[in-house]
Amino acid sequence: MATATASLSLKQVATKDELVLPALTLWWREVVRFYRQRARVVGVIASPVLFWFVIGSGFGRSFRSGGVGGQQYLDYFYPGALIMIVLFTSIFTMMSVIEDRREGFLLSVLVAPVSRSAIVLGKVLGGTTLSTIQGLIFLIFAPLLGIHIGLITLLLVVLTVFLVSFALTALGFAIAWPMDSTQAFHAIINLFLIPLWLLSGALFPLSGASAWLRVLMRINPLTYGVEALRQLFYPATVGESSLAASMATLVLFSLFMFGLAFLMANRRTTKPAA
Repeated sequence: MATATASLSLKQVATKDELVLPALTLWWREVVRFYRQRARVVGVIASPVLFWFVIGSGFGRSFRSGGVGGQQYLDYFYPGALIMIVLFTSIFTMMSVIEDRREGFLLSVLVAPVSRSAIVLGKVLGGTTLSTIQGLIFLIFAPLLGIHIGLITLLLVVLTVFLVSFALTALGFAIAWPMDSTQAFHAIINLFLIPLWLLSGALFPLSGASAWLRVLMRINPLTYGVEALRQLFYPATVGESSLAASMATLVLFSLFMFGLAFLMANRRTTKPAA
């Protein structure tokens, strides 16, 4: 009996080592790799900031939202710009899957005694960490808009950004896994991600859209991320859905995307680079 118990304990430790340690190693590798490429760091933050400032200033006082009385477009667009940072960081960090395949690193990991679950978890958590940090850096502009975030609100903002980051990173992993070309990856990403962001309520409110657009926006999971951030930043805003409903939708979206990434990694066989 004691021998069987000891054997079971050793198996549990071995399983933990096969999952946790490789996942943590891949997670750390993603973080270090990204921040060594300073041009990518600057580009990911600077582009949405410029986009937010130019678009927001361009509309200026010509826009009024129905949420907070007299809210200007620069204020309205702020949550959408934050989601844009998260979106692009999450997705494009997963190009590392294709780069790892070309360099032979991914193939060496696959033939090692490491479960594919650890590969998915490590890569997705690495991208999630990066996009969450990048998104939260954008909060330095919040005081300029009169947004004052308390501790509880800050924790909810971090949770919202993390869930959106996790879901989008898992989506990027699922798209990148079967691909050998970064050009093909860019083509697919541009085809899906730009409409996904445009129809999230980042640029215009759901209430003012036409009927068919409202349907698309309601079934777009990213809409609930923007909606949650807008309600957290502007508590007086009357949203299309409650904060609890938005958070629940993001949790389901994250679980679904991670499940998809896990299935892709276990169904596909990575081919060595030509």
